[in-house]
Amino acid sequence: MLLINDLQRHSVPLREKLDRAIARVMDSGWYVIGSEVEKFESEFADYCGVGYCSGVGNGTDALEISLRAVGVVSGDKVITVANAGMYSTVAINLVGAEPVYVDVDDVTMNVDLSCLKESLNSGIKAIIITHLYGRMVDVLKVKELADQFGVSVIEDCAQSHGAVLAERRAGSVGDIGCFSFYPTKNLGALGDGGAIITKNTELGGRVAALRQYGWEKKYMAAVSLGVNSRLDELQAAVLREKLPYLDEWNERRRRIARIYSERLGAARGIQVDAIDSSYVAHLYVIRVKNRAGLQAALAANDIASDVHFPLPDYRQPCMLDKCTGVKLDVTELCSQEVMTLPCFPELTDGEVNRVIDTILMFLDKE
Repeated sequence: MLLINDLQRHSVPLREKLDRAIARVMDSGWYVIGSEVEKFESEFADYCGVGYCSGVGNGTDALEISLRAVGVVSGDKVITVANAGMYSTVAINLVGAEPVYVDVDDVTMNVDLSCLKESLNSGIKAIIITHLYGRMVDVLKVKELADQFGVSVIEDCAQSHGAVLAERRAGSVGDIGCFSFYPTKNLGALGDGGAIITKNTELGGRVAALRQYGWEKKYMAAVSLGVNSRLDELQAAVLREKLPYLDEWNERRRRIARIYSERLGAARGIQVDAIDSSYVAHLYVIRVKNRAGLQAALAANDIASDVHFPLPDYRQPCMLDKCTGVKLDVTELCSQEVMTLPCFPELTDGEVNRVIDTILMFLDKE
């Protein structure tokens, strides 16, 4: 049987609770922005330690709406990284802004703060900080740098639900935090969904308006450039049932990551994932020179793997004419070497060790 991120193993233990949640929505007769969404928004805001949460259609919508909420308009410049799958770039393009790519750290593969500092100037409108693979960037330092230039900080938390750094949850340090609830996320729905959180009252109000046509109240659009992006009642009800398990699931992910790192850390020809106290192991990513060979060896043993992500944003076909001359050394190297191993809460220790044994046998033959 193929060893892969199996969402049935994740959802089946909660089947009775999820069935009741779905029935609760069906019985209510209210399916968009009703009591389930309102309750989830309140519960998720409390969990993250902020005052405001607005559910939206997906994580990319969350980024786009957040950019609009902090005042990014066509022609503005937004700093981001280029090794995180185009999601921030897509949002920046949607508002007509220009991405300014900075390189990443060779160990964490998150934004390199020295490169960020060099790129900050008065011409930058916002920074999107991606907590890649479930490891938080030091947003406190980022915010300190950004405040010197009056630059807004947007946290992309699509891979870091529940992560904590300096007693602050992911999404609660910057001006705005954005989440995706895609089914494979640490907190996943049974379809698409997203949320935006903030401590700022004004931003909270703007986000709530922007996600629904710019409405200040029904049929009265007071905020320009509003969109239609709403978390539906069914997904909110599902997320409410799952949220109490998030910390437990994250701890299991960390346990799996520790097993990987402990057994693979001394192996020649491989760089294991960096683990720190903020890490929630959304993905467990290694770096290896012969990626294609290792992936083939895993596949031959019915073990799935993936590459997150194989192409820097500035090398995507749709960006080539906009990013001439851009080349980031560490980003380039990561795109050639990164490889994702199975990592989900229902993975057993035996399955983890099976993956490791296959990798070690491959490396011994190299």
